[in-house]
Amino acid sequence: MEWGPIILTFKLAFITTAILLVVSIPIAYWLAFTRSRIKPILETLVSMPLVLPPTVLGFYLLIAFSPSFFFGRLLNEWFGLKLVFSFEGLVIASVFYSLPFMVHPIQSGFSNLASSLTEASFVLGKSKITTLFKVLLPNIKPSLLTGLVLAFAHTIGEFGVVLMIGGNIPDKTKVASIAIYDEVESLNYGTANTYSFILFAVTFIVLLAVYLVNGGYMKRFLK
Repeated sequence: MEWGPIILTFKLAFITTAILLVVSIPIAYWLAFTRSRIKPILETLVSMPLVLPPTVLGFYLLIAFSPSFFFGRLLNEWFGLKLVFSFEGLVIASVFYSLPFMVHPIQSGFSNLASSLTEASFVLGKSKITTLFKVLLPNIKPSLLTGLVLAFAHTIGEFGVVLMIGGNIPDKTKVASIAIYDEVESLNYGTANTYSFILFAVTFIVLLAVYLVNGGYMKRFLK
């Protein structure tokens, strides 16, 4: 078994999760507190990866990133970026595909907070930014943790999107899910089982840790 696909998978998951955290907090904040008429439209767009076949999203991203398309040609000519069959393309595709897994828990956390917290902060003269980082976010730590873990775990398990955008280039775009598919096609079930077990074990441990922490079991155990 080669460790390259495993290392690349976790590298992709870590980078994607970090980007999603930065991107999702303002989106979730806006969705939780806005009364805009376009809120349902944005919520629909954010949630579409939950029900949209990964190959559909991957196909449209492949077209958009292609040098023959305006956006892809613009990135190539102005910034020298070639996102098709590149690790950078995998990151951007993963951000789109895992976005709802980060936004929804954070949005739910914001929505369940008592409005008195925000009102008290404003009465004390705090700005919206200060209120967000000093008052609201510290009170939704379980939601933040859930979003981080779900986005991380979901990125680890991606297949259709990464195959469409990245293909199967060793040490560049060949993540573990692609490696498993290759090994099964080659009838190397032992190697496929090793890859699968590693991903299964890591995902199980990470999710179990979230349930233990958010459920308060860890605190009771430590007492």
